[in-house]
Amino acid sequence: MSKPLRVVFAGTPQFAAAHLESLLRAQHNVIAVYTQPDRPAGRGKQLKASPVKEIALAHDLAVYQPATLKTNEAADALSQLNADVLVVVAYGLILPRPILALPRLGCINVHASLLPRWRGAAPIHRAIEAGDEETGVTIMQMDEGLDTGPMLRLEKMAITAQHTTQTLTRDLEQLGPATLLNTLDALEETQQHAVSQPSEGVTYAEKISKSEAMIEWSQSATVLARKIRALNPAPGCFSALGDQRVKVWEALPVSLSDTPAHAPGTVIDITRNQLSVACGGGALAITRLQLPNKKPMSIADVLNGNQINFAVGDRFENVSK
Repeated sequence: MSKPLRVVFAGTPQFAAAHLESLLRAQHNVIAVYTQPDRPAGRGKQLKASPVKEIALAHDLAVYQPATLKTNEAADALSQLNADVLVVVAYGLILPRPILALPRLGCINVHASLLPRWRGAAPIHRAIEAGDEETGVTIMQMDEGLDTGPMLRLEKMAITAQHTTQTLTRDLEQLGPATLLNTLDALEETQQHAVSQPSEGVTYAEKISKSEAMIEWSQSATVLARKIRALNPAPGCFSALGDQRVKVWEALPVSLSDTPAHAPGTVIDITRNQLSVACGGGALAITRLQLPNKKPMSIADVLNGNQINFAVGDRFENVSK
């Protein structure tokens, strides 16, 4: 390994915090941390520090929380740190050209996709939703574009039929830090062999909106099952059964080749462990759901507790909120 680097770290959510913790256990010298300003959270809307800030404070690191990096003051503050490299992981602020040029070795980003697929804000969600069979992390030399810089290192992993955004994120929290450290340990040499991203295969991972969480029963069961996994744990897919708003947390697609056609959203079968609902193609076998003001429960627990009276022929409806 080359000599330890002076690293400034920029990130905000738990995914970024996992990378910061790994860096702090390594030989490199983390000299400061940038993270988003504290945000209101919870029912009381009290200001809450980001996971990255909590880690930084626990290690007595200097913390910077500018609302923007597009000011002279922001550039001056970073310049005074005399960093070798700025490591960016899910930070959430745009880095303008003056910031990108300040560290001796520039700025590198850990992106949770196999670039150029899924540039943008929600690469993990979109990969699951699209039915991708693999994903991974790309370590990228940052430029002024949106995830367009040359690639320094890329590591792949499979996406299974059981992965949700929550579980896939946890797996990438293991793969990402290891890939980052391997890159930093030979950064100058790796930069000399950076690879430009291909122009083919570019896709954009738009930010997840709450409006996407409504279940459109006219879609196929396969599409809906992937969507439910992609939006777990947040915002969580939902529908309405009678006057109850129901969240669906786990479901599998089922073929209906030998079953008469039913209107999408119709409950067609109830067993101890699953609730089968007709879709635009196939059926969705729901195994875990959440009723209003209740915790997520298995279908068995819902039926045992008489939480709601399901009957074959009931119909889930689309709701707007």
